Amino acid sequence: MPLSNKEKIELLRRIPLFAECSKAELTEVALSADEREAPEGDRLTEEGRPGREFFILVEGAVHVSRGGKKLGELGPGGWFGEMAILRFKPRTATVTATSPIRLLVISDRDFRQVVETTPRIALKVLRSVAQRLEDDAHS
Repeated sequence: MPLSNKEKIELLRRIPLFAECSKAELTEVALSADEREAPEGDRLTEEGRPGREFFILVEGAVHVSRGGKKLGELGPGGWFGEMAILRFKPRTATVTATSPIRLLVISDRDFRQVVETTPRIALKVLRSVAQRLEDDAHS
């Protein structure tokens, strides 16, 4: 059963990337998010390949690897792909479904449109990305 806008907003609210956004701003993001399903074994991103989507897991799990080495697992509420659409650089990791999954997908075009039409979101997203980069540098 597809997620309602309210459910999408609640899921987005729990993601640090959007944690500082108001309900109105989250509504803008939720409207641009498409819901998709993928089977176990589906490769959602591939290291070194161009990235044009940001993903948020609704159900299921994925395996994240770089250079063939496991970086981790993500479950419901996990997200990936934001760096490729923010930096216009190739993917930094390969992400593969380890079970059937449901996810929200925001394309780079839709993400840019939200950010350009609501500059407050852009500032909040940039703060969140800067924090994630700082955390990665210290780990």
